[in-house]
Amino acid sequence: MAGKYVAGSYARKRMDPARWMDVHMRQWEQGQIERQRESSQTNEMVPTICFSRKIGVGALEVADLLGEKINYRVVDREILEHIARKAKISKKTVDFYDERYPGKRQELLSFLFREKSFIESDYTRHLFSAVVAIAGLEPTIFVGRGAHLILPRDRVLAVRFICSNKHRIKRLAKIMKIDTDKAAKKLKKIDKEQRGFFKKAFGMKDASPYEFDLVINCDYITSTQCAADIVALAFQEKFAPGV
Repeated sequence: MAGKYVAGSYARKRMDPARWMDVHMRQWEQGQIERQRESSQTNEMVPTICFSRKIGVGALEVADLLGEKINYRVVDREILEHIARKAKISKKTVDFYDERYPGKRQELLSFLFREKSFIESDYTRHLFSAVVAIAGLEPTIFVGRGAHLILPRDRVLAVRFICSNKHRIKRLAKIMKIDTDKAAKKLKKIDKEQRGFFKKAFGMKDASPYEFDLVINCDYITSTQCAADIVALAFQEKFAPGV
């Protein structure tokens, strides 16, 4: 693997963010008429799953397994950053969201920007808008970027993945094929960048465990499939029979 670590990397080949956006924007827009005809459609946002984690813990692998299990799409940090930087949510997509949930997007964004009046960057505003719009389009698992702090809390299963630095360093060294000293230095830099993002976007230094429905320690829950099954059960318990 090249010198730069891509958050969430593991053996599975992932679609390039730009390609992902092209593919799924077409799917969303092409499926607009069909979704509008669904008799079961309501003005309530579909339940969403949001993963928060320290970089390198392996949460994206869990998300992929969970997405396959419950038929939810996975949207990771790389995709959200691409959208926020390029302001890539199309007008058609936003219009469809507004038709499906009248007034909800503007209401939520107005609340967010009012409560977080320190937000000044276009990146953060585009990020918030993208998370809200994507969550309203189809069942989604978000990994990273504080999505659980953006969406309506009663429509979210928020899950925090933690583990020791030793575990993260060992995993990163294996992925990047580097020694543990280099992996430790890279993680230190990545952690600093992540803290900077949360301070700028949410005015927070770190994630409190009280923000989450569920906290999974990957030092002890070592099987990604087991972790995915635990989250699936928690999701079913929280939202059944409405899921």
